Amino acid sequence: MERRNTRQRQLVLDAVQSLCDHPTADEIYLHVREQDAHISRGTVYRNLHLLADTGEILSVKAPGGERFDRRMDHHAHLVCSECGTVIDVPLPPDAGLCKKTEDLTGYANVTSSTILTGICPSCQKRLEKAAGGEGAMRPARMA
Repeated sequence: MERRNTRQRQLVLDAVQSLCDHPTADEIYLHVREQDAHISRGTVYRNLHLLADTGEILSVKAPGGERFDRRMDHHAHLVCSECGTVIDVPLPPDAGLCKKTEDLTGYANVTSSTILTGICPSCQKRLEKAAGGEGAMRPARMA
């Protein structure tokens, strides 16, 4: 079934494409509300998932919640386990892992997405300052 491209869907797509920091659905909703004060949160969420299902944007299921990405090429994501910031990492897909998984499980057409976690430089500085010096970071917590 082909869906028509509505004005609301275009507003949501435009918002994802203009926000290059892997926004949350709420951040996209607030951005879209600046263009259309009458659009509902449900309409934004529904259109985000429709756009992800049709391959126009990428849904990134990251620790701390779902994010959306305008980039559709294969790349990894790195999530800060302290503040939740998400950045792109230019890692190539690991075709060997997918093939080995197919061989071991009998599954076909296996694909992968990579989400790495760590502590971003800003949080490292904040944690070191809070701990009273360098090298005294506390263990990361998941958002």
